[in-house]
Order: sequence, then structure tokens, then C-alpha cells
Amino acid sequence: METNEYIMSLHQEIDWLQQVIDHVIGSYLQHEGVVGHWTEIPLPDLEKVETPYVNCVKDWDLTVYERLAMTLALAPQIRPEVLDIFFGQNKIYNRGFTEFGGVVDKEHSGFLPTGQTLLFLVTALQPELRKEVMQFFDVDHVLMKERVLTLETTEPYIPKFNGVLSLNNRWLTYFITGKKPKLEHSITFPAKKITTHLNWEDVVLNDAVMDQVLELNTWLDHGDTLMNDWELFKKIKPGYRALFYGPPGTGKTLTVSLLGKASGREVYRVDLSMIVSKYIGETEKNLSRIFDTAQYKDWILFFDEADALFGKRTAANSSNDRHANQQTSYLLQRIEDFPGVIILASNLKANMDDAFTRRFQAMIHFSMPTAEDRYTLWKNAFSGTCTLHPDIDVMKVAEGFELAGGAIINVLRFCALAAIKRNDTVVTKQELLTGIRRELKKDNKTTSMVF
Repeated sequence: METNEYIMSLHQEIDWLQQVIDHVIGSYLQHEGVVGHWTEIPLPDLEKVETPYVNCVKDWDLTVYERLAMTLALAPQIRPEVLDIFFGQNKIYNRGFTEFGGVVDKEHSGFLPTGQTLLFLVTALQPELRKEVMQFFDVDHVLMKERVLTLETTEPYIPKFNGVLSLNNRWLTYFITGKKPKLEHSITFPAKKITTHLNWEDVVLNDAVMDQVLELNTWLDHGDTLMNDWELFKKIKPGYRALFYGPPGTGKTLTVSLLGKASGREVYRVDLSMIVSKYIGETEKNLSRIFDTAQYKDWILFFDEADALFGKRTAANSSNDRHANQQTSYLLQRIEDFPGVIILASNLKANMDDAFTRRFQAMIHFSMPTAEDRYTLWKNAFSGTCTLHPDIDVMKVAEGFELAGGAIINVLRFCALAAIKRNDTVVTKQELLTGIRRELKKDNKTTSMVF
């Protein structure tokens, strides 16, 4: 029953939109019998209505113009025929009206409104309202901050407002069902949420590293207070940027996940394979989707294996070099302007461009664990159902094999599978040694040591 009410509230808005469109076009083309101004058309009464759409209109305190923008973007999804009137022909030129804007896509026979369509409806009779409409697309406007509306980008030579005006599918689903879907990992959102069921006691870091991590955690807890109440916004840029560098498996990703867990923030790992493009401008466009979506979400953005994007610039000896350097400059600007927390991970600090590292608030080196740390990691790994045979000298294993925490977990996985095949939970010396050798082989290392 609720869903029916939700949909009916949307149809009432579109009924109003249809009246507005008819009135504006009639007034603009000076049809007989059209009097007054479209803003005099009564809006649907929301006073006693409680639906997801209506609640957003109330919570955001939308003006009649903002409500028009949202309903116009909604129309192709609910009642596309309402916009067919924009297909009218200009009899003087025997073609459509340029001022109506809009596009027709090969996969959609109806009229898709553009920013120009919205501008026409609002400013056809009052050109001075153009600035009012343009403000809807400022990054700090609620419809942009909440990623409700999207104005598609156009080629540089095409007017900006010729981009298609669309309603975000997550908000559409929310308006219809009352449930907002989770962000899906896709080409339109090339990032994936990461979590962990582990806690701080499960990560083994030396004291110096942990102190730096806790400093970052303090920023996550108190950054807003420092920037606003203490007015540090007058002296420093918003946001926090950190570089985690060190060999694979030393706890960089786990630490990022734990920072998110401790601060109650969602962590999104950016999928660089879907971001980096050989085509000029595409990488920037892909990155823009991430930054724009995350801008006001209070997320932690995590760029793993960041060398692919943030690596050293080269001498501009070719057009490809110039493109790569231009891409780096774009990244630098977006990172500097990003108000949230960005963490980059790299195997080597030396791989990173100096222009980025100068802007990091923290550069934390995740070194290979010491023998004592490895002992703790081995004990933690085999502290559950899967255990080591009592004859295994764990300290000797820790001292004899330089493995990171991630590699030790891989050994645990191998040993657990080997034990369960024997219908057992206790790992033998041979199984443990085989698992260790498999991990060493990944780095082209061998060992003749036994224990």
C-alpha cells in the first residue's frame, strides 16, 4: 500500500509539471487564452503527505524552481509522454525549437530533457532568473551534494546546459520504494566498499607506525571540531591526505578498514583498472564520478596501488606525456580540494610524484614485521579452530622466515584446507613448511630450512 502512495505522490508532481509546460509554451508562443504566470499554478499540497519524495522536498526546503528541476528529471522515468509536447515544430524553420533543448537517444524514442529545457521553462518569460537555475548545479547545492540530479558533461564546444538532465537511479528507487540501494561497483561508480570483521588487536604494527595511525584516527574523530569550532579552516585546507607505503601484506588495507570501522565511516577502495584510460579526458571523467559522489559523504577514499595514477611525471616529449602530466595536475587539484579523507597505498614511496607527497599530512611506512612481530602474527593466525601441532616451535618459524602478515594469512588458508582434507584441525610441520614455501616462491625465494 505504501508503494502505491509513493508512486501517486510522484504522479501528482508530474501532473503539475504538465500544466507548467503547457502554460510556459502557450505563453511563449502567445497562444490565445493563456493568462497569468506558471508560478500561479497550484503546487500539489504536501502538508499531510508522508512519502520519501515529499519528505525530501520538505527536508531540503526546495523552492518552486528546484522542485520543477527535480520533477522534470523525474518525468522520463515515470511518464515520458508528458514531454512529447517539446517535439513541436517551429513552422518558420520547419524544425524543432532550439530553445526547448532536449535530446533523443537511439535507445529512447522519447524526449530527454537537458539543462536548456529547464532554463527554458524557468526563464522563457523571465530571463533574469537564469542565475537562479545555474545555482542548482553548484557543487554545494543540495541537489548536487546529495547526487540527486546529474547534468551530463558535453564536449568543450557544446554549451554546458545541453547536457542531459537526469535523476540519479538510487534516488528514483528510493522515491518509489522507500529504500535506497547500495552503491554498486560499476563503470559509473568505479569503487567498492571494503569492511573488516577484525579489530585493532588483530593488526600488528610497530609503535612508531601505530602512533601515526592514531594521529590520523584523531583527525577522523575531531577534524570537524578543529576546522569549524577552532576555525582552522582559515589557515589550512579541508580534508586529510595520507600515504601508506611498504611491501605487500604489511597491513595497509587492513589499517584503512579499521580506521573506517573505528570512526563509523564507510571506506571505498577505488578500482584503478576501471579508472585509468588511454583516451584523453576519460580518466579525469572517471575520477570525477568518484570525487563528485564522495564529496559530501564523509567517506574514506582509498587508492590502492596508487602508483598507476600518482606516479612520477615525465618530461613532456610526446602528446602522451603531456596528457599524462595534465592528468596528474587534474588529480592534484581534486585531491587538494577534496574535503574528506584520502589514503593512498604504494609499495614504494619513491614511485610517488613529489607534488603529491608534499601535500600529504602523513606518510606512514609499513615495514616488514620484525621477528617478534611475526611471532605475534603466527600466534594470532593459528589461535582459532585451526591450530599448529605442539611440536612446532613458533618462535623458530618467526625468526627463520621473513613473511608479512598477509602472507602468513595465506599460509593459514593453505594449512586449514590441508588439515580439513584429513578431517583434522591440527596442522602438521610438513603442511606448515609447504605453505611457507609456496608463499616464498611468489617472490622467487626458496628455503632449505626445516623446523
